[in-house]
Amino acid sequence: MIHQRSISASISITLISLLTACLPSVGWAQRNKPVKPAKGAAAKVAAKDSVALFRGFAVSVDLIGPLQLMVSDYGQYEAAVRLNLKDKYFPIVELGYGKGEHDDGVTFLHYKTSAPYVKIGIDFNVLKNKHDIYRLYAGARYAFTSFKYDLYHPDITDPVWGGTAHYEARDIKSNYHWFEAVFGVDAKIWGPVHLGWSIRYRSRLSYKQSTYGDPWYVPGFGKSDSSNLGGTFNVSLDI
Repeated sequence: MIHQRSISASISITLISLLTACLPSVGWAQRNKPVKPAKGAAAKVAAKDSVALFRGFAVSVDLIGPLQLMVSDYGQYEAAVRLNLKDKYFPIVELGYGKGEHDDGVTFLHYKTSAPYVKIGIDFNVLKNKHDIYRLYAGARYAFTSFKYDLYHPDITDPVWGGTAHYEARDIKSNYHWFEAVFGVDAKIWGPVHLGWSIRYRSRLSYKQSTYGDPWYVPGFGKSDSSNLGGTFNVSLDI
């Protein structure tokens, strides 16, 4: 019986010694187990969180407005400042100065105006890869201008009593509020230089009408009776 107890005690001591020797090795292996990179939704969240909110800003000028002013009776000079938030949201302010001068071939009225205007809005990058060098925008603008215009008509001769009548009205006050829906493209050309274009759909919200009728041209909006569609071609510099 004593011999059997000695054998059992020896076996127990041996098992305890083996377990004591193995446990530190197991703990060390667990502490040094390589961490696998996140996959799926976890990886997307990590990538999303790594992009800073403020990604810089860009200044741009429109080339279509000055060209339009050279070849027609109206046009504008326009520049913009656009913020970049996460390469996805782009708040923007557009400032311009519009000019128009026109002689009506039917009424012989001469129309002239020039005034600044402002547009405030936001664009959204709708591409799946937000950090590409190409961007596809959809956006909206609220626009406003307050301006004065002049009307002039050549002297009219009275066919019955003779003599002439002079018609002229200066500094007629008006203002315009309108909305623009925007669709545009922007592409990196070299370094910080980008080129892009946009198509605009304009809709008048409200305006001040004078006793002389609607103005022929509204700075920033265009011809008051037929300027629902427009566009820009922009050269911009990322900063």
